[in-house]
Amino acid sequence: MLRFLVEKEFKQMLRNAFLPRLIVMFPLIGLLVFPLAADFEIKGIRLVAVDNDHSSYSRRLVDKVVSSGWFSLARVEGAYDDAIRLVELGTADVILELPPHFERDLIREKTAGVMISADTVNGTKGGLGSAYLSGIVSDFASEIRGELIAGTPKPVVPAFTIIPRFRYNPHLKYPISMVPALMVMVLSMLAGFLPALNIVAEKESGTIEQMNVTPVRKFDFILSKLIPYWVAGFISLSICFVVARVFYGMIPAGNLATIYLFASVFVLAMSGFGLVISNYALSIQQAMFMMFFFVMTFILMSGLYTPIAGMPAWAQMMSNFSPLKYFIRVMRLVYLKGSGFSELASSFAALGGFAVFFNVWAVISYRKSA
Repeated sequence: MLRFLVEKEFKQMLRNAFLPRLIVMFPLIGLLVFPLAADFEIKGIRLVAVDNDHSSYSRRLVDKVVSSGWFSLARVEGAYDDAIRLVELGTADVILELPPHFERDLIREKTAGVMISADTVNGTKGGLGSAYLSGIVSDFASEIRGELIAGTPKPVVPAFTIIPRFRYNPHLKYPISMVPALMVMVLSMLAGFLPALNIVAEKESGTIEQMNVTPVRKFDFILSKLIPYWVAGFISLSICFVVARVFYGMIPAGNLATIYLFASVFVLAMSGFGLVISNYALSIQQAMFMMFFFVMTFILMSGLYTPIAGMPAWAQMMSNFSPLKYFIRVMRLVYLKGSGFSELASSFAALGGFAVFFNVWAVISYRKSA
């Protein structure tokens, strides 16, 4: 009986001209576009320099800021009020004010202050712009200090240099950490939304009534709904691997079999959750809104965009109820670090718990009337 039900579901899927295209094109287009949009690296920050010194050192600092590649010089103003007006008009993002006697204080006093003002209506852009600019000013101060010390005889003083080494993402490229997590988001959208629309679509078309009068068991019926989307999830994930390799040059540091093992449980969990929504929804529109609410909540609480450790305590506790949290952790650790199953056993147990819970709920909540 199960074999015929599964065959029916595959035939229904293939008869729908849209679904096979969606299963192929969504991970392809999504993984090409999403990493470009989900990038917290900001360039082209519009800078206004207020140069009250007009010295060689002040011009050198402004040139160093612009040559960094993060900033574009919007204008050099002679007064702070003129600069702040440009920020209010939306034509500048950050102000760098250099005080009078900037060069003289650097040479004589070995210290000088500058003021950085940032438009933080866009908090990310303002915060990162200020951080970039502070780093460049600090580097400029080190350069000047080295030049001044070089011309002065000094006793040799023991010193040490800190050379940071970034493991697993040495160039700190944001897409490297985002691509594995975005694979999970693509997989959750497909594995969650498609099953959520399945049973409710049969309710609207009336075919579910014909199924209800057959002697098919609820368990077999739900399992037949899960298997096609389980296979579709594997196809989409494989497409994601190809896109990551071809367009981003990313190859998993760990074993692909480990990823597929966790993906099989994750897809089972999300598909089960989608069937739960489909059992309770009365229309396709209602199922879409319910699924959108829960999937967006899962994504925002999963640590995909912001680290879970930076969330409030109550949000960290809520994140434990997001299946995406565990699979995103698995994808990043296997893809970038090469972790094995033994290091990820707790995540496997959590995903297994979600899969069992949601699918048992789907079987119980499906009301089959003779």
